[in-house]
Amino acid sequence: MSELPPLIAARGLVKRYGATLAVNALDLSVARGELFGLIGPDGAGKSSVMKAIAGVLTFDGGELAVFGQSLVSDAACEAAKARLGLMPQGLGQNLYADLSVEENLDFFARLRLVPPDVAAARKDKLLEMTRLARFRQRPMKNLSGGMKQKLGLVCTLIHAPELVILDEPTTGVDPVSRRDFWAILAELLAEEQMTALVSTAYMDEASRFHRVALMHAGQALAVGRPSELLAHAPGCMVTVHTEAQWPALAALRPQFAQLGALGNALQVYADGGDEAQALAAVDACLRPALAADSYQLEAGEPELEDVFIAMLRQRGERLPDSQALAAAAPARASGGEPVIEARALTRDFAEFRAVDAVSFQVQPGEIFGLLGANGAGKTTVIKMLTGILPPSSGVGRVAGVDMRGAGRAIKERIGYMSQAFSLYLDLTVSENIRLYAGIYGLNRARTQARLDWIVDMAGLHGFEDALAASLPMGLRQRLALGCALVHQPQVLFLDEPTSGVDPLGRRQFWDILFTLARRDGVALLVTTHAMSEAEHCDHLALMFAGRLVADASPAAMKRELTAQRGPLWDIRCADPAAALARLRAAGVAASAYGNRLHLFAREDELHDRVRPLLGADARCQLRPVSMEDVFVERVTALEAEKPA
Repeated sequence: MSELPPLIAARGLVKRYGATLAVNALDLSVARGELFGLIGPDGAGKSSVMKAIAGVLTFDGGELAVFGQSLVSDAACEAAKARLGLMPQGLGQNLYADLSVEENLDFFARLRLVPPDVAAARKDKLLEMTRLARFRQRPMKNLSGGMKQKLGLVCTLIHAPELVILDEPTTGVDPVSRRDFWAILAELLAEEQMTALVSTAYMDEASRFHRVALMHAGQALAVGRPSELLAHAPGCMVTVHTEAQWPALAALRPQFAQLGALGNALQVYADGGDEAQALAAVDACLRPALAADSYQLEAGEPELEDVFIAMLRQRGERLPDSQALAAAAPARASGGEPVIEARALTRDFAEFRAVDAVSFQVQPGEIFGLLGANGAGKTTVIKMLTGILPPSSGVGRVAGVDMRGAGRAIKERIGYMSQAFSLYLDLTVSENIRLYAGIYGLNRARTQARLDWIVDMAGLHGFEDALAASLPMGLRQRLALGCALVHQPQVLFLDEPTSGVDPLGRRQFWDILFTLARRDGVALLVTTHAMSEAEHCDHLALMFAGRLVADASPAAMKRELTAQRGPLWDIRCADPAAALARLRAAGVAASAYGNRLHLFAREDELHDRVRPLLGADARCQLRPVSMEDVFVERVTALEAEKPA
């Protein structure tokens, strides 16, 4: 692969939008047959780079060649377009809502001048591979988010392009559909010898690529195999297990710039040194503040997201310190009776049961995560608990009051940040805050005090007079959170609050939520598609088809999965595609992760059944189980049991 000239070659690439430098002297090379990832936050320049490579966006400086041809003219761009496929950002953005699955495919086949007989055969193959064959006649607008993305992919691939360019294809997609999407893409690339350039804001997807470029401010901070990137910011991740999270955080913050809460633990990034040095440094900070038997330390390798943030620090980037800002919020004691309670909560829409006898409790100061695929019933549960929808049966109680009869007084004790609407985009930051303060009846003095607090908490200094529509996604979401908190509620409901927010924005957002829960005793009920965020929750409830199918802490769910399936193995071998085919033919459930394989197996099964199918060169290494593994395994098993 490396002996051939690169399929994509950029040297000193520059793109400007007025005074904004979107791509800043970027050097990039993608080899034929690679699955290459552009990874970085919103505004990093990923989309601009991809559009320039696709020949649909002009660039202002540098050199760019695709298929060995310089994209210096319209003719060169048109020639490149015929040999590639582009899938733009957004669910179904390259599709037509009123056309069926088959009609969308037929349209793109004709648009790409694919001969009818070739198009028919290719359509059947792609629909079968993506398991969309039985939905041929369903209108695109009636598909789930994951199905829309799979249809978008097959429409992009209908003309068998040599290069496929996918702009954040998994944003807003639930974990099962996301993993399914990656498996299909890996299979197609291996079978058809294509090259893929894929962008994502999810750092945890890096392991799926052969090579990645970490993007920030229009530049590539680092390029290489995912495992190689960890060396760009040497360090160690120390996990602190303690009930005294807040005192521990206060003791660690003066010494460590990069730390945060993860459920009932704290995670500390120690720059440089080995594990022993990192453990000693963290212990030296904690020893004066906490009793020796009140905490436990565990050292391990950092995730790529931790390394990315460490690289930004090393470049002199100032990271937001939302913990200190949020500490200015008024304190509130936690403990006592549950402040959110669902008892056999049920909701029917005509003949369809969206929520089926769901029961759970949330304590003051607890971060409670409600997980589930698209359509599982999460949003309907929240709407019943907030009084927006009446339950068909069962009871939903918030702050001790049944929400069916809750008046204005109880609704003033809750905050709600909805998935679809939280802000008036044509109002400024200050106008949005004042509007919500007026809705909740705050007087002028309290409104000004809360406005000042929200601006501090959300890092909105200098944006007070900016329209909400003009804010970056991370700032916009923190403004929406501030508006939900303007009246200092006891209970806060957040429906997928960080969807589309970049890693830095998500970290700051969760820092704020941690402060609200631990310091102020606010009960938080959060839904999310990002399984890395589920790790932040104290307790999780997993929904499937309207029912609650699991209810435990993240650690307990991981232990249960490992007990049922055995440990998770990360497998490297010379030909992972061929090894995956052999494993599946033998009935071994495995999945592709870039140039590696993942599977669950007990040690005896790994030795007796799996290793003989891998080849002598295979290396098997234990990998920690993630909440995404838990979610995918549970939901996949439930889908298999569900009647057709």
